[in-house]
Amino acid sequence: MNALLSLPKIKNQTAFNLDRWEEIGRDPEIRRWHGKVETDRYGNAIMMCYAEFSHGGKQYDIGKLIEKHGPSGRVTVECPISTSDGVKVADVAWVSKKRLLQIGGRTALKAAPEICVEVISPSNKRGEIEEKRRLYFEAGAKEVWVCDKQGRMTFFLKQAPETAASASVICPKMPRMIED
Repeated sequence: MNALLSLPKIKNQTAFNLDRWEEIGRDPEIRRWHGKVETDRYGNAIMMCYAEFSHGGKQYDIGKLIEKHGPSGRVTVECPISTSDGVKVADVAWVSKKRLLQIGGRTALKAAPEICVEVISPSNKRGEIEEKRRLYFEAGAKEVWVCDKQGRMTFFLKQAPETAASASVICPKMPRMIED
């Protein structure tokens, strides 16, 4: 007897993700959860621990710095993005008005904004952040930034997604350090 379970193929992952994200958003139990929620490719809710106080502060500071040093567009925090592995939530994101018209979804974006930022939390694992970086690029991000616990920014560009860049191309004046 073969113990492997054969899961059905999902014909349109984006449509599935957006429908499932809306369904999860209506669930009263999940709405009471105080942490972050994402999904896997099969729509299972992944519930994560709440963030530390400094995490939200870094999100806010990064958003302000993008507004100050970046081009015109929309900055948001806790940005739900449809990926090939479910809905992932970027801590901070920047999207141009033109791209937002293309990827705007109902409650989650249909693809990644140009910039997706992950702020490292105590519960994050290195492989998890690397996987999110890969998923964001696959979903159309041009840059993925990672802010470590000390506030150091690392920039990754779609052209060389595995190698840290010296600066952002979209927001070249973005500081490499987020001060507390």
